[in-house]
Amino acid sequence: MRVLIVEDETAAYENLADIITSVNSGIRIAGNTESVTQTVHWLQSNPSPDLIFMDIHLSDGSAFAIFDKITVETPIVFTTAYDQYAIEAFRVNSIDYLLKPVKVEDIRHALDKYSKLTRQDIVQYLAQLTQLTVSPKYQDRLLIPHKDKLLPVNLRDVACFYTTDKNTCIYLKDGNKYPYSKTLEQIITTLDPARFTRANKQFIVAKDSVTNITIWFDNRLLVTLDTEVPEHIYISKNKASEFKSWLVS
Repeated sequence: MRVLIVEDETAAYENLADIITSVNSGIRIAGNTESVTQTVHWLQSNPSPDLIFMDIHLSDGSAFAIFDKITVETPIVFTTAYDQYAIEAFRVNSIDYLLKPVKVEDIRHALDKYSKLTRQDIVQYLAQLTQLTVSPKYQDRLLIPHKDKLLPVNLRDVACFYTTDKNTCIYLKDGNKYPYSKTLEQIITTLDPARFTRANKQFIVAKDSVTNITIWFDNRLLVTLDTEVPEHIYISKNKASEFKSWLVS
């Protein structure tokens, strides 16, 4: 059995792959894609996998864009930290819907459910995928605890989110910064992917805060923002092309 994992977070991918293969040693991870563009290319260039585990919020937009570009002929298990209101829609229109962090029993249940499906069941699920349209609601403002107050911050004023040693900070374009209790994984699901992207493990950056890009010696990108940040922001060689496309889209 061949499985494709569509997931743009390295740690989440590795955790999911480990759980899947530990639950069923006969499963082979056929590939890992991190974006809509990569997934479309992979599905067009490789034999269809038996099952897809798919995160909804990818580095270059919503995974639903995949279904607009190509016909997906493989059953899907959605695995994401998405808004609760969408859960029932995903359960109806996919093999299963798993909330992060994914647990062993979640994967076992999803694989067991898949194994009991008839071909007719799978055809029905695939037909319903084209009708699955959930419009994500992205935040415009944040409330940041600061001393004994809650500061309302417009996301247009945010240059980036930065994390280190499990501590997250919000950096504003005016040079101020504030601690924030959420992880980057939690934050990215609430942001409009047209305006914000996960640059690397440490940074989420705002598109309109990028002032300069330097091509580094190993084909990485060095990104400069309109505010001072605690360390250099590098885009890996593998994500450089997608980042440049996102920046001008």
